[in-house]
Amino acid sequence: MVLAIVPSCLGLSQKHSHSIHLSKQIASREYERDVKNSCIIRPQTMPSSNHAEAVGPRVFMISDLHADYSENMTWMKDLSTMRHKKDVLLVAGDVAETYHNFVLTMSLLTDKFEYVFYVPGNHDLWCRREEEDSLNSLDKLNKLLDACKRLGVQTSPMIIDGLGIIPLFSWYHESFDKEEDITEVFIPSLEMACKDFHACKWPEELSNRDTSLALYFDAMNEKNQDLIKEIQSECSQIITFSHFLPRQELCPEKRMLFYPNLPKIIGSDFLEVRLRSIHGAEGSASACHVFGHTHFCWDSMLDGIRYVQAPLAYPRERKRRMNGGEDWLPFCIYCDGKFADKLMACFWSEYYSTNPRTPHNTQLAPWVARFYKRR
Repeated sequence: MVLAIVPSCLGLSQKHSHSIHLSKQIASREYERDVKNSCIIRPQTMPSSNHAEAVGPRVFMISDLHADYSENMTWMKDLSTMRHKKDVLLVAGDVAETYHNFVLTMSLLTDKFEYVFYVPGNHDLWCRREEEDSLNSLDKLNKLLDACKRLGVQTSPMIIDGLGIIPLFSWYHESFDKEEDITEVFIPSLEMACKDFHACKWPEELSNRDTSLALYFDAMNEKNQDLIKEIQSECSQIITFSHFLPRQELCPEKRMLFYPNLPKIIGSDFLEVRLRSIHGAEGSASACHVFGHTHFCWDSMLDGIRYVQAPLAYPRERKRRMNGGEDWLPFCIYCDGKFADKLMACFWSEYYSTNPRTPHNTQLAPWVARFYKRR
């Protein structure tokens, strides 16, 4: 049986907060067996740390650091200060909610890696802390980008030893969801389920409820078009990365999810159009896109582009070994002039590699049906 969880972008109200602790609430023997079978113990995926053996840069990736959790901050502090001195790290958003923890995290990472690249996630732009009351989320974004510039964190495209790396700014829009809705049970509204609707503060002309935010963030990439064209002309291998999802197929079907409306707050059609303009409509074996946000470990090839997610996620998720713990992170996606072997094993992308997607099937998966029956 496939295991579903409530991902990072959900912050349910107190009335519904018990869904965050699903492993405690759904304790049937069948469920526990399924959880055990779905927990992945990963082999060591990091290549040798002997730089004399590596040809060109090694590129590591991670998303959803959530450094406001002390356990996650400790994990970052414990990363080797020597192993990654010549390496590149792609950070696909959701570093920290507070500015202080963002700066501290990025300072730690730039001390450990030669290059650190970053794109913003939704948690990074929350403005609910006392010191951020006077900011809106665009002000905070500019503040974070200024901090990145000061710390040497890259937020623009760059060529490193022949490899093109392109950060892509993005935001989600509700119309990204093209699959049939679940209607047989009561599902909390987006405003009730997603803290972004309360923790982010936008100018009046921008909204989560239409495409205005997604278009605004996508337009931020326009200033880098000359750099992107240079990378396209000079590089045979390119990695793009974003926080949000460019395709709905990178998330389980609604009937599999404890919050079936999740696809409405995870991705952008404009992002897929943009990365296809970079990698080509048909993609290539040298095209890779890194993303984050949903906390589902993922590695799949869709229409010629490899899509990969490797999240640190929340401490409670790692305790359940939802993605195989934390020892395999950050994941090395590129080494010795080539992309790494497939990330083994990502439960959901492995599932869809052998099972066709059936979005018109709205019958809740048994574990989701049991959850809603208990509410």
